[in-house]
Amino acid sequence: MTTAEDIEKAVQQLNPDELARFRAWFERFDAASFDAAIERDARTGKLDALADEALAAHRAGRSRPL
Repeated sequence: MTTAEDIEKAVQQLNPDELARFRAWFERFDAASFDAAIERDARTGKLDALADEALAAHRAGRSRPL
């Protein structure tokens, strides 16, 4: 059995209050991981091509106000 399978089984055994607490923790953990990845990608230039494409589309009039 893998660690992921162990975690799945443990989560299935949580009572509703524990599950809610775990869910809230995991949402914070997942968001922090995502934010760190975006920041890392921005620092290393991985998002530059996407930004350039978006700016070019805006300059070409293919955007609209939010």
